[in-house]
Amino acid sequence: MASRMGLGLAALGRPGYINLGHVEDLDGHTDVASMEQAAHSVLDAAYAAGVRYFDAARSYGKAESFLGSWLEQRRLGSEQVTVGSKWGYTYTAGWRVDAPVPEVKDLSVATLRRQLAESRSLLGPTLRLYQIHSATVDSGVLDDAAVLEELALQRANGLAIGLTVTGPGQAQTIERALEVGGFDTVQATWNLLERSAELALSEAHAAGLGVIVKEPLANGRLAARGAIPSLGDAAFDLGSTPDALALAVALAQPWATVVLSGAATVAQLESNLGALAGHPSLQVVEQLESLREDSVTYWQKRAALPWN
Repeated sequence: MASRMGLGLAALGRPGYINLGHVEDLDGHTDVASMEQAAHSVLDAAYAAGVRYFDAARSYGKAESFLGSWLEQRRLGSEQVTVGSKWGYTYTAGWRVDAPVPEVKDLSVATLRRQLAESRSLLGPTLRLYQIHSATVDSGVLDDAAVLEELALQRANGLAIGLTVTGPGQAQTIERALEVGGFDTVQATWNLLERSAELALSEAHAAGLGVIVKEPLANGRLAARGAIPSLGDAAFDLGSTPDALALAVALAQPWATVVLSGAATVAQLESNLGALAGHPSLQVVEQLESLREDSVTYWQKRAALPWN
């Protein structure tokens, strides 16, 4: 990975998402052209600030398309940036915010082959990392011989292979992936509220995998709009912002290779980048330990977040 902070495009490629206040971020500009222009503005700001890893997925609406058009217009290739994407979910919202089923999960080898071809058609040779989207032990994808064979083939042909994990069983999925082998990266949710995967992530790092931290702001719960008093007070005392402090703690984890900003606006990105200004002290980190939630409770709260 070329930069410690990366940019995830989950909130940039579709009008509906579960980040707190996403509807306000879009401010009514939800047509495709306006969203592409907004995505390009955030991508420009990220690149200017030194961000070199960009993370998309087939299910992020038009995120791959927006990223691909930005790369083409700016004449950026795999020498300048690292692009990762994911397969396994199909976007079904039809550009609606209120779609009853915004995405459908299918981790079959047929989906892998179809979506890899789609991702490559939009991202071309800049696509360097392809990840299983939200793998779980229960999904069976890590025991699917056809999927593993196809991933191994793509890896042998030079494409880095990763997986993203989700839910209260993240640690168990990571451990199973390490047993199976054949992965270059793992992407997991880790933040001040949900830390259950940290031992498994440390093991993955020790095994040589790159570790990508997703949802470090807990879908906006750890940003200013989440209004967590202790986080806000700690950030104020440091002359920082809640989001920058939460990201700084994630960046300080010794096993973290890249931490993703999920910014939907240039202003959010600029605030997020404040995380790079310094390392939080051990005293501050210990002070924020009280924010930790039970993993099951955390994922129940996440599942209850509305698409907006």
